[in-house]
Amino acid sequence: MLVFFGFVLGAVIGSFLNVVVYRLPKGESIVHPPSRCPVCGHRLGPLDLVPILSWLASRGRCRYCGAPVSARYPLVEALTGGLFALAAWLHPAPDAGLVLIWAFTAFLIALSFIDIDHYVLPDGLTYGGLALGLAAAAVWGFPVSWGAAWQGALAAAGLLALIGGYANLVLRRGASGRPGFPVGLEHVYLAAAVAAWAGWGWGAAAAAALVALNLLLRRPLPLHDALTLTAALLGVVAASYGALPLGVLESVWNLLLAAGAVALAGGLYWALLPEEDEEEEDEEPVAMGFGDVKLAGMLGAWLGFGPFLVALGVAVFAGAVLGLLLRRRKLPFGPYLAIGGWVALFWGAGWVQRYLAYLGLS
Repeated sequence: MLVFFGFVLGAVIGSFLNVVVYRLPKGESIVHPPSRCPVCGHRLGPLDLVPILSWLASRGRCRYCGAPVSARYPLVEALTGGLFALAAWLHPAPDAGLVLIWAFTAFLIALSFIDIDHYVLPDGLTYGGLALGLAAAAVWGFPVSWGAAWQGALAAAGLLALIGGYANLVLRRGASGRPGFPVGLEHVYLAAAVAAWAGWGWGAAAAAALVALNLLLRRPLPLHDALTLTAALLGVVAASYGALPLGVLESVWNLLLAAGAVALAGGLYWALLPEEDEEEEDEEPVAMGFGDVKLAGMLGAWLGFGPFLVALGVAVFAGAVLGLLLRRRKLPFGPYLAIGGWVALFWGAGWVQRYLAYLGLS
């Protein structure tokens, strides 16, 4: 019965997610006005909004104007219902944990389809999911402890930010990206560089000091990405040779925490800052969008850092396979991270433990 209830509830939530996916990228309210046919504008009645069944009964067409209705609407409803049911089967207890898993699933589905349509991951969903993950850890200790949640969020965001930074450096042949004001990616890389040598608190403080200086001077101070990213690597190398008080793993952990802290704080600043009209500038080539960094932070808060690495591995594998099958060079990474995150939520911790046991470290 719990599995059946999960499917019904998921299908209903999936119907709402269709509204979120359609309206949120446009900046429209997701609660008002009521659902209407996008072609004729007729308000949909209760019989038009029964998940899956309404689409089948009308044979995929609007009952009022006969316009075709995309099959993706029942697909999202069925997908959400199926994953809710599977979650209930894997977590057969009607408790707060199951409700949180369902919420996590809904966030991932909405983010995935928005990324597929618009190559964007809305801040309201990524930071909302991040906040919910931290709250779940603090209040219920689920799915992970509070310490694992906040450290996982920072380290996961830092890892993806640095992967993107090194990839962008190669893509741009050593050239720096456009500096941000008052905060940008160059501050993320500076934090990582200082943290690799001196600890993550010092790295975050160095980035904050440069941001404050930018505000004082009212202009961004240039900071070459190649310099800071190379300094971060050199810090890890120095730690591996015992030249620093930090061990090599401690150096890596500190640079990830510092980079993630600055990345998530900077992303939140830009999310809350009112948009200003600016002259259009040529789009810079990037290997990875910053929305993926914020999604990584959200996943880290729910999974912890070890299982997040499992999620990242699954995402890279799935992206490579589907990229080859679809023969597309540019694909949104968000849906693959979502797939990896959902898999890792149930099996990631176990896979990490078995791997550590194989290495004789557990």
